[in-house]
Amino acid sequence: MGVETAISWADHTFNPWWGCVKVSPACTHCYAETFSKRVGVKVWGIDSPRRFFGRKHWEEPLKWNERAQKDGVRRRVFCASMADVFEDRDDLKQARADLFLTIEETPDLDWLLLTKRPENIAQMLPRWSHMNGRPFRNVWLGTTVESDDYRDRIRHLVEVDAVVHFVSYEPALGPLNLEPWLDVDDTGRTAQIDWVIAGGESGGHARASNPEWFLAVRDQCAAASVPFHFKQWGEWIYPIRVGKKAAGRSLEGREWLDFPTPKEFVR
Repeated sequence: MGVETAISWADHTFNPWWGCVKVSPACTHCYAETFSKRVGVKVWGIDSPRRFFGRKHWEEPLKWNERAQKDGVRRRVFCASMADVFEDRDDLKQARADLFLTIEETPDLDWLLLTKRPENIAQMLPRWSHMNGRPFRNVWLGTTVESDDYRDRIRHLVEVDAVVHFVSYEPALGPLNLEPWLDVDDTGRTAQIDWVIAGGESGGHARASNPEWFLAVRDQCAAASVPFHFKQWGEWIYPIRVGKKAAGRSLEGREWLDFPTPKEFVR
């Protein structure tokens, strides 16, 4: 959990717990697993316990909300960088309930819930039922899609209403065609995906991404007027490894750091 974060698309990070299980190639070199092992916390895998936190930890978002309210500026919270909110385990139910209570208590924060398990979202959002089926206006739902092989995650994502649906194409491990979810309706508004984040892999074992993959996704977003956020090249500027800092995040001579405008939800 961090008061500030270096992640270009968030202002804060918050973890209701630590720990997860790998589910796809994007997880192979998981930075969260590497970091947890580095600090001596064994929380990865089906049989490993998750790490939970006390009251002081849970009070931090309340402070961020007060500051955002005072400043008159909404702040984005990435939840969870060291876990997956929608992992299906009995020992996570209470912490997940506490999370949604915290989200409800922080209306000046936009909570970005990024998951590789979007098929679990609908059944794990019981608190939305008391709002006549409407989603929290400060919850953005996203899923990681590293290549076309995992596009079905998007289908599950958009089945659940949200003010923002977003796709994280990071780490990009193959071509990705988002056009089925970027169709433009009669009003000129995109139908399903509201935002796309893209980036290459970083870390000691980082795999290279092909620039053409990023350019193709950017062009798909541009054609549908969907904000595109290019986070980083990672360790490689294909096919040369130069390191994350040197690689930067310029794509065809400029940085693409767009953000979505949350849509109004009307049932």
